[in-house]
Amino acid sequence: MPDLLIELFSEEIPARMQSRAREDLRKLVTDGLVEAGLTYASAGAFSTPRRLVLSIEGLTAESRAVREERKGPSTSAPAQAVEGFLRSTGLTLDQLERRADKKGETFYAVVEKPGRQAAGIVAEVLEATIRNFPWPKSMRWGSGSLRWVRPLQGILCLLSDETGAHVVPLTVDGITAGNTTEGHRFMGLGRFTVTGFDDYAVKLKRAKVVLDTAEREAAIWQGAQNLAFAAGMEVVPDAGLLSEVAGLVEWPVPLMGRIGEAFLGLPPEVLQTSMKEHQKFFSVRNPKTGRIEGFVTVANIEAPDGGEVILKGNQKVLAARLSDAKFFWENDLRVAKAGMGDWAEGLKSVTFQAKLGSQADRIDRIAALAREIAPLVGADADDAEKAARIAKLDLRSAMVGEFPELQGVMGRYYALEAGEKPEVADAARDHWRPKGESDTVPTEPVSVALALADKIDTLTGFWAIDEKPTGSKDPFALRRAALGVIRLVLGNGVRLRLVPPISRGIFEALSVMPSERAQETMKAYEVVAERLPEVLEADVPAFVENDRFSFRALGSASGSLLSFFHDRLKVFLKDEGIRHDIIDACLAMPGNDDLTLLVKRAEALAGVMKTEDGANLLQGFKRANNILTQAEQKDGVEYSFGADPKFAETDEERALFTALDTAEATITPAIQAEDFPEAMAAMAALRTPIDAFFTAVQVNSDNPVIRRNRLNLLHRIRAVCSGVADLTRIEG
Repeated sequence: MPDLLIELFSEEIPARMQSRAREDLRKLVTDGLVEAGLTYASAGAFSTPRRLVLSIEGLTAESRAVREERKGPSTSAPAQAVEGFLRSTGLTLDQLERRADKKGETFYAVVEKPGRQAAGIVAEVLEATIRNFPWPKSMRWGSGSLRWVRPLQGILCLLSDETGAHVVPLTVDGITAGNTTEGHRFMGLGRFTVTGFDDYAVKLKRAKVVLDTAEREAAIWQGAQNLAFAAGMEVVPDAGLLSEVAGLVEWPVPLMGRIGEAFLGLPPEVLQTSMKEHQKFFSVRNPKTGRIEGFVTVANIEAPDGGEVILKGNQKVLAARLSDAKFFWENDLRVAKAGMGDWAEGLKSVTFQAKLGSQADRIDRIAALAREIAPLVGADADDAEKAARIAKLDLRSAMVGEFPELQGVMGRYYALEAGEKPEVADAARDHWRPKGESDTVPTEPVSVALALADKIDTLTGFWAIDEKPTGSKDPFALRRAALGVIRLVLGNGVRLRLVPPISRGIFEALSVMPSERAQETMKAYEVVAERLPEVLEADVPAFVENDRFSFRALGSASGSLLSFFHDRLKVFLKDEGIRHDIIDACLAMPGNDDLTLLVKRAEALAGVMKTEDGANLLQGFKRANNILTQAEQKDGVEYSFGADPKFAETDEERALFTALDTAEATITPAIQAEDFPEAMAAMAALRTPIDAFFTAVQVNSDNPVIRRNRLNLLHRIRAVCSGVADLTRIEG
């Protein structure tokens, strides 16, 4: 079986596109080969800044011959139908077979396709792959029609077997495939011939090209650590930067330099961000001082002078960049020491969203929310409100204007300079978190209160103006905000009813909407302003049915947002191994806007459902519920009172009464104490007496008194087993 080697050689491919391009090349080519009837043993894709490479081992030499039978129209069908069938098969009328069946005689086409050599198939598949490659951005050059991320300069395409290496005949837009390539742009050995992947990889290494991205990353990281260690320092890890730099060089050569003394007073985050974003430098920290004092750059060439000239040039550019950062820092500090009043005033003219007012309006809403949430998370309300008032001010700073990713981080420095408490300053830094799945969750009370208020305000504001996520579109990152609330609540064990803050948030967002329609809506809301606290203390949807339009609108929006939280919670808990039907069973219970309580229920139920007793209890419960439901529908009454052991006729019946009494004595206080595992364990213990009851007893007795008593007993089973979750929603 031959092996296939493909190299697509071009000008430099952007680092951010290389990983996806490797996978696209592998998938497009292998899928195309398989679809054409070839099989293979393994495939590996590689990339450097100037090449995409695919190596396929164990490719079949030719596709199998195919014999296909296709049923056509009846022999008595109109001529147009027969002609259409002939066109679809590529046959003539005399090549069709006539076969008798139940409805008469029918045309059949027997299409035989002979096997094809691998070279022809590879040429077709590779040309289609090149012409339709899904680059995020592509370009045309010269007079050709081909589009590629950067000008494509060469194609290497070889099939190698025991007879040798054979070039696949292929020409794409004037570029003819061959068996030669070239190495490093500056240190290479000119063009050279290869005979297969192993030969290719060895000769590339000699020509100063490391083909494997993982190998380049390892070389960069090891070299950087060695340089830092020799200087008594350490490299600050940055996986994203490492991956990017590995996509910029074919022959990595780490070099270490020092940061000028004039810039060492800058915050470490400023130094790291400036060097990473502008220069692609790794930061080097002095463990004795904790300061960023050096950097590692990665050259793409082995310089005769050991990289001295390269380092001097880099340090010169870095000094200019850091001079700008120092200027921003010093100017920002002057504003911060004056109390940041200029920034607060400036946010009044910064629009947060056209329908939701300015950043200053938003800060007012967040401050009110943070003050309400603070007692629920153990934070001081004044500190939470103060943190909300200053948390967004760094958006007006010059440093954040240059480096938006430092928002919050710089806010903490400026808050400390303004004389704020450390916990208030920390909250200004942490209120953005968690920004993503890998980000940590704040744990300090003031930070938690402000982070929750910030995310809830974002959600309620966009819900108020009906800008909800649709399908895959989520331009305002509302799914991420909801997941942030969930992680903050669960990560800190916060007991927070979501309905009050989201209802108030929606109400407050409407109050600042500048449009005519919004103001008309607010006129309707004004009549409920005095009753809003009453609404928020109750369950808002309870006001929906019989109250004014304003209550219905508020309840509808709040209910919609709460459902959105529940959907995100399902995704979050699914990743934790909790089934969707178990979550649905717990969502059906009162207090489902308390996410911590909801998860406690779900975890306890999930744990019991994994046991044999839990699974059997579920079956017993469903049997009892089904019999009871059918009887209630048939009789038109509710059997929910009066089960009396004196009417029990069997030992199994009396044992079930006793077991239910015992279980209730444990379950009721356990649920009140929110000890759901204890409650579920007591329910699981009912499995044996329930099974014995159904084995020995006929519920629908001919005696109406006995029947009614047994149906009321079934109601007790349903009531006892429904204390933690609605078991009717569990599958199985």
